[in-house]
Amino acid sequence: MSKFIMVGCDLHDKTMLLKVACDRGPAETMSVRNTRTGRTRMIADLKARAKAAGGASILFAYEASGQGFGLHDVLTVAGIDCKVLAPTKISRSTQQQRVKTDEKDAEQLLQLLRAHVLAGNPLPTVWIPDMQTRDDRESVRCRLDAAEKLTGLKAQVKGLLKRNQLVRPESAGKGWTKLYWAWLRGLRQDSANGVGLRTSLDSLLRQLDFLEEEIERLDKALLELSRSARYATAVNELVKLSGVGILTALVFLTEVGNLTRFANRRQISAYLGLVPKCYESGSANDRKGRITRQGPSRVRRVLCQAAWARVRCEGADQVAYERIVAKNPKHKKIAAVAVMRRLAVRMWHIARGATPEASGPLTGRRRSSAREACASPPCQLA
Repeated sequence: MSKFIMVGCDLHDKTMLLKVACDRGPAETMSVRNTRTGRTRMIADLKARAKAAGGASILFAYEASGQGFGLHDVLTVAGIDCKVLAPTKISRSTQQQRVKTDEKDAEQLLQLLRAHVLAGNPLPTVWIPDMQTRDDRESVRCRLDAAEKLTGLKAQVKGLLKRNQLVRPESAGKGWTKLYWAWLRGLRQDSANGVGLRTSLDSLLRQLDFLEEEIERLDKALLELSRSARYATAVNELVKLSGVGILTALVFLTEVGNLTRFANRRQISAYLGLVPKCYESGSANDRKGRITRQGPSRVRRVLCQAAWARVRCEGADQVAYERIVAKNPKHKKIAAVAVMRRLAVRMWHIARGATPEASGPLTGRRRSSAREACASPPCQLA
């Protein structure tokens, strides 16, 4: 039987706490600085241990976090098998949640590796996107963040007006129209308003102007990205769907990544967190709860916006929405989630077929799910 040097790592910004063990041997605790020099020394130490153990393989694991996949890349280049685990899929008892330390976290990761190597238990690993996908995500996420900041600033402006008893005139129309903008800019020059109000409003409007210009720049960058060979075909097909624009298509493609990871509609729906929670225990029947909300929330956000647009103009989704609402008028959100799930599955099939490296013959369950998606069956949350 091959020997393994197994390492459970609790990763932080400045330090890494390691639990290192060889097969069933006792674990040794190590503390390493999370710097280039510290990582180099750690890799050298692990390779020395593997050599001393007679050419053992090195298996390294840490939890996914805001640190990204930099440590994974460094270890992979060094020839070390690195596993990035999903924190949401690691079971923790109530006692473990009450007493949480770096050493205990590293120990748990080590035990998961041992169970995987010695007993064949599956590891809750995450998919590692390639460097190009990671880079593309940065532009798309920056655009989403800018829009979120713009929405927050508009809410601040409305709050400022409300606190100072300033009511929008009817001539300004509804929404952020040109007339409304002109009225806001006029308030900055009105001496009847206090200095504090005028100063705050002037600052907020300058920030709004800057963000709108920045969003225009980002939109141009995303337009260029959508025309690249990597996304052009899939984006051109996805934008044919009502409610789906370039931004929605790029968010879906960059966040989902490798489309072949999913074998059927149930897997893609579960990945996006659009399936209900399930509870079974003893004599209790299968109980459905709220959606899991796992996976990338950015995709759910754009799918929600696209779903409401489709409810207004898309016949099949409009019928599905109204059918669910007709059963219970209080289930409008459930109906909207159903439309989101239908749209996500349809986008997955279209993008998969439009991407050469992702397309291929469908067999078994995958062919069946493709036919069902194209036929637009009645939507269910389960």
